[in-house]
Amino acid sequence: MALWLEAGSEPETEKERADLDAIFALKHSSAIELKEKGNEYVNKGKKHYTDAIDCYTRAINQNALSEDETSLIFSNRAHVNLLLGNNRRALEDANQAIKLSPTNAKGFYRAAKASLVLDLPREAISYCEQGLEVSPNNEDLKKLVNQANAKLAEREKREAEISEALIASKALLSAIDGRGVKVGKAMYRELTGLKKPYLDKNNILHWPVLLLYAEVMSSDLIEDFCETDMFSSHLDMISFAVFIVVLVVFLWSAINIAHDEDCPPLSWDKDNAYTRENIELYFEVGSSVCLSKKEILQNLLEGTAAAKNIDEDNATSDHWNPAGRDPLRWVKVNEKRTLHDVLKEPNLVIPEIPVVLQVGVDCTSVPPNSTANWVAAFAVFYVVSKQSNFYSKFKSGRWKIPV
Repeated sequence: MALWLEAGSEPETEKERADLDAIFALKHSSAIELKEKGNEYVNKGKKHYTDAIDCYTRAINQNALSEDETSLIFSNRAHVNLLLGNNRRALEDANQAIKLSPTNAKGFYRAAKASLVLDLPREAISYCEQGLEVSPNNEDLKKLVNQANAKLAEREKREAEISEALIASKALLSAIDGRGVKVGKAMYRELTGLKKPYLDKNNILHWPVLLLYAEVMSSDLIEDFCETDMFSSHLDMISFAVFIVVLVVFLWSAINIAHDEDCPPLSWDKDNAYTRENIELYFEVGSSVCLSKKEILQNLLEGTAAAKNIDEDNATSDHWNPAGRDPLRWVKVNEKRTLHDVLKEPNLVIPEIPVVLQVGVDCTSVPPNSTANWVAAFAVFYVVSKQSNFYSKFKSGRWKIPV
């Protein structure tokens, strides 16, 4: 009897051939029935999608249908897998459908749709283009190729932004490292902003500098402090408070712009101690721990498209604290020195700069709970007045930064 024929053997009698034909007819009929049953399950809704897949799978396993018919079942199963979110399986089924019948437009459509969901826009475009060669007027394929092209354009734009941000940030990191500037952990995070240093076309660094008036915790901001500028040039120009950068300037009590009409005396400076001639500028020795190059790069990339694209090669661990090189806690800054020279001081570590957004040169105070984002790095400077009652306390080291 034909049922007992060994695999690969041929029937030898008419009866065996007739038996095989009958078996094949039964399997073909069963496959058609399973296919139709699967279609019914799909039409019944989501609760029956797994039943539909089971029917399509059994129909395929009958091995009784033509390649074109089997191709249609694979594309049907791909459709249901898409509905269930089984996108990888849907793509596999769609590829099987295309392999069995290169003219199956639904196979190309479902392969393209699965590719798009899997964030493979280039592959989706390729499937759409192949499908349109088979079915030039297929509106679904035309619509899908437009979506894929739009997604690819968006990706390429993002990749370009990431590349640009990485190149710029790595160049900035190289410039900072090459100048021997040390960057440490953040301070005053409640006063953060999205300001960062930048390199101009002449490879000169410009820093944001934040001046904090320690005595009353108000602040002012200098958004662009060129590294070749002397401190005196900025102190002469501004209300004595505009220092944002990467240099958190901790304005010791607040600075008065020497009676400039555009910047009246600070409201809290009742004794008028913070005049230009009375101001002294200091930085604190060992105020922070130096960060690794990877951590600095992460901070420079903060807020960019490349924020999560850090090269692990930069993960060098070079944490250290320079405190102790100088026996003094406070180091006075010579106003005739440039920012570049001061930042190279062996005991100066630039904290990640928290930049205040609501700052101007009108000597207004900054709300203590103001919110903002991060900035890359900053140098903290303390400005004090020789005429202030606070001066002796500061110089003696008895004053501590408010926690």
